[in-house]
Amino acid sequence: MKNYSFGSSGSPKSFLAYPKKGGDFFDLESGTSRRIRKPKNSPFHPIKMLKSFGTRIQYFSKLHPLLVFIISLSLGLTILIVLSLYESHYRMVINSYQKLDAGSDTYPFSKLQNLVMVAGHSVYTSSSCGKVDKEDSWFLESYQKNPGQASTFVRHIKEGVDIAAKDDAALLLFSGGETRKDAGPRSEAQSYWSVAESEGWFGSEENVRWRALTEEHARDSFENLLFSVCRFRELTGTYPYNITVVSYDFKEERFAHLHRTAIGFPESRFFYLGTPASSTSKEAALKGEALVRAQFLGDPYGCQGSLHRKRLGRDPFHRSIPYPNGCPEIKDLFRYCGAGPFPGSLPWVSKIS
Repeated sequence: MKNYSFGSSGSPKSFLAYPKKGGDFFDLESGTSRRIRKPKNSPFHPIKMLKSFGTRIQYFSKLHPLLVFIISLSLGLTILIVLSLYESHYRMVINSYQKLDAGSDTYPFSKLQNLVMVAGHSVYTSSSCGKVDKEDSWFLESYQKNPGQASTFVRHIKEGVDIAAKDDAALLLFSGGETRKDAGPRSEAQSYWSVAESEGWFGSEENVRWRALTEEHARDSFENLLFSVCRFRELTGTYPYNITVVSYDFKEERFAHLHRTAIGFPESRFFYLGTPASSTSKEAALKGEALVRAQFLGDPYGCQGSLHRKRLGRDPFHRSIPYPNGCPEIKDLFRYCGAGPFPGSLPWVSKIS
């Protein structure tokens, strides 16, 4: 008879029972307590997973090469279709933006070729526009307070309208900024346009009004000319073939020679229409003009000394001048400040003069 000993170390298999605290278990056969081994948390290894996945795909492709080829081809075609649809949509959006840009780049007066510029000399302050030829309807400097002075302004406006009426290819610009602080933020150019409007464009409203605009930043005669040329470019997309300036007759030398030469515009395509000053101011006007002309002789671009200071004084509201944004071809001319002629190229020089 065999004797079976319980709990002997030679027992082939132990029976665990009665768990203790802390995760230990008591082995009844061996009479000892054992600690259960907890499985270790396996860390996440994305690189190993990718390698494993790649190995499986490689193995699968060896077993089913035709199926893998069909799946790859289908996937490739799907990607191509999606990209094609995206490209078509992208091109449609780009084309729509290009159409919008083309519309914004069209010039409202592209068919006009010649510039008629009326230089402003004062700001109209009347609220009724009923007395355009009266001095108290205008803001006048001390040297302008002469009988008949207002009538000379109106005559300039009328002459500009008449010249434009005879030339269907002309753009009429009234030029002059907000030069008088006490007159308020009203420009000379807008004053002249308002007077022309109140006078019914002197019988040429239907013909001229739609092509009569303003240049509202000039602070002296040189800027009247240069800024109006740039404004013409903004409105038409090109530079004027002919230029006609309307101002006082005693300023003809200043405009037709000094300023025209400074911007290098051909003499054969530059015209000047001057009207006389009032009889009571003629003598003083001639003296003043001689002084200003001498200043421009030494400083053709008005960018130094007294001419520069005068410009600053005629900008009481610190208006930002937009030019030469609208005429990039002559940006260097705007920046030039020298006693001699501008040495760079100009778009109108190459034209037949």
